[in-house]
Amino acid sequence: MSTPQKPIGSGFTEKATTAEVLAGIDLTGRTALVTGGYSGVGLATTRALADAGAHVIVPARRPDEARAALAGLDAVEVAELDLAELDSVASFADRVLASERGLDLVIASAGIMAPPLRRVGRGWESQFAINHLGHFALVNRLWPALADGRGARVVAVSSRGHRFTGIRWQDPHFESESYDKWAAYGQSKTANALFALHLDALGQNAGVRAFSVHPGVIDTNLQRHLPLTEQIAMGWTNEDGTPKDPAMYKSPEQGAATSVWAATSPQLAGLGGVYLEDCDIAEMATDPFDMATGGVAEHAADEKDAARLWDLSAQLTGVSAF
Repeated sequence: MSTPQKPIGSGFTEKATTAEVLAGIDLTGRTALVTGGYSGVGLATTRALADAGAHVIVPARRPDEARAALAGLDAVEVAELDLAELDSVASFADRVLASERGLDLVIASAGIMAPPLRRVGRGWESQFAINHLGHFALVNRLWPALADGRGARVVAVSSRGHRFTGIRWQDPHFESESYDKWAAYGQSKTANALFALHLDALGQNAGVRAFSVHPGVIDTNLQRHLPLTEQIAMGWTNEDGTPKDPAMYKSPEQGAATSVWAATSPQLAGLGGVYLEDCDIAEMATDPFDMATGGVAEHAADEKDAARLWDLSAQLTGVSAF
């Protein structure tokens, strides 16, 4: 059963924090997995879930760096994972399944934005590979731990950047056309939303629900591939590197709030497959390519495209739990 793409009146504002959305929620005895959970918004997500009582697994391409960032959080474990490499994804998933633990929450927060062209895995464009395909393979391989009757939720961290473009069906890896880093980023963020949409449709009978979220604008190392001159030209920063409009930015705790709300809130019981922003279900966008307004574009909420992307992703990765 599909959920209408319209707000439910959660009562939270765009500046809500993880502490506010988790007030009164006890996650003791629950297990969460947060990719990218040792930096920026992902780190704020990990801290919030652990503080609420969850045991949090944080996969990391750089485990030593992750352990240093997460020092002092006793309820957190770090394990090696490179989302760009399918063998690494398979090895990590096998270790989790071998532990015979169920998973209650998966938050796919890891990602990259607007890097130079880099090919990874099987010659894939890196943003589509890391932001989408790696998470697709990971969730499908972990399906037995998710679909064990615990009522698991999967949250895919998308972005308003999905407005840049839908899926480039004829050339998703920029093999025929010149590489455009923002089109590649937009495609990967559209893919995150479509992945959650179809996963929710497939997983409902097993009690698994999925959501995609726009976390907001947060000053993190996600911008590490963007030269300062470009950030100035885009109106993001001043010449000294400080934010041009500080009010535009959320703190990491505010940026993580929508993901945490999606993963834990009883307000979303029985719902799924929808795109969230500012701790509520978003409206459909009135202008799909207007980055200044909220909402989700039609191309990121199309059920047929979601099913088509699932089939393409299964073909590329060789993995599907269904």
